[in-house]
Amino acid sequence: MEKNITFTMIKPDAVEKGYIGGILNKINKAGFKIIAMKLTRLNKEKASEFYKIHEDKPFFNDLISYMTSGPIVSAVLQKENAVADFRKLIGSTNPEEAEEGTIRKLYAESISANAIHGSDSDENAKIESKFHFNENEIFDYYSICIDLRLLNFLDKLFFNSVLFKISSLFINSSLTFM
Repeated sequence: MEKNITFTMIKPDAVEKGYIGGILNKINKAGFKIIAMKLTRLNKEKASEFYKIHEDKPFFNDLISYMTSGPIVSAVLQKENAVADFRKLIGSTNPEEAEEGTIRKLYAESISANAIHGSDSDENAKIESKFHFNENEIFDYYSICIDLRLLNFLDKLFFNSVLFKISSLFINSSLTFM
């Protein structure tokens, strides 16, 4: 499973503008399965820890202010080739350079308010996912599907069995009254 995940965050600007539904719709249509998701708000400490890699850059303080300015939607996505496919779906960091139809082309306002984050490597996808979610909050979509199919099969089997018993009782009692 791990090689098939990526992490994403819908950033405060996109949440504030009501783009959550549109962005999640594009993610689903692109074949990604959401295996963990929550609406949350980063505090300064958590945002600084998450973006520690940028702490020596001149934009760090603005980045932390932006990421703590409102709620975010964090999610773990599952799909074959998840990281590369998701990077293509979200588009260039600069929305003016992003390809038509990408999430950033549609929903970002600028390089700094670029609507969405996506992991840049399989390794970072694992790290970022574990930063935002504990183990019992992340589900393997394919296991869930198998479990649901099994439950559905058992449910139908049980239902049909009960239906057969009820109809047998009805037929047997009808014959007795004749």
